[in-house]
Amino acid sequence: MKYSLHGFRAFGIGFIVASGFLVPSLAGEDPPPNLARRVAAHEAEDEKARNDYTWRQTFVLEEVNDKGMQTGRYSEVRDILFSPDGQRVEQMVGKAADTLTHIKLTDEDFQDLREVQPLLLTTERFFMYETQFKGEETAEGVDCWVLLIRPRQILAGQRLFDGLIWVSKADVAIVKAEGEAVPQIHGLKHENLFPHFTTVRRKVDGHWFPVSTHGDDTLAFRNGAQRERISVRYENYKRFSAETTIRFAQ
Repeated sequence: MKYSLHGFRAFGIGFIVASGFLVPSLAGEDPPPNLARRVAAHEAEDEKARNDYTWRQTFVLEEVNDKGMQTGRYSEVRDILFSPDGQRVEQMVGKAADTLTHIKLTDEDFQDLREVQPLLLTTERFFMYETQFKGEETAEGVDCWVLLIRPRQILAGQRLFDGLIWVSKADVAIVKAEGEAVPQIHGLKHENLFPHFTTVRRKVDGHWFPVSTHGDDTLAFRNGAQRERISVRYENYKRFSAETTIRFAQ
């Protein structure tokens, strides 16, 4: 999301974790060898599986003032489908509703919505990140290893993740991710800043798919701080061409 020096803020969906993120050090046993690589390999399997599914994605962004009151809102619903020739397509359900008054969604926001917030850290992307083991912790009722992951470098046009992931000890799958999309973009005439978010996953047909992303952050624009809340729901996962809705594992 971006904030213009002329008074209109454009807002990028991400958080400020790279410089200000507090990383816990959690006690526990040593992790298995090559844990990060094993996570990436499992992620590649989950990404391949998710590419065979359709789902509905509901995205909401709220502007909030210093009294905690909503001052503007953007919402949209998209079905992630396949075209008749088998190509992945996004189909808007109805029209997006936009009453935002201070901030504006940017191309980077929607790129983060597709590529960063779901966080598929596959073997193909593994070389882009450095990782550090932080210990163990329970997340979403699952015993997990905790890893810090950060970009090794960020090339022009890239959007990457900076934060923590919780990895199931049972199957080396990501259960939760908390961090921000980077880089934060500071220009002479505008700023494009991105809030902190948390993405939660649940098992679908044996694979860990994202089911929600949420965040509540205040972004420090030069023209003034702006608080926003974000919410993304990923629902109605269906295997391509299947007739029945996939049920979430309990």
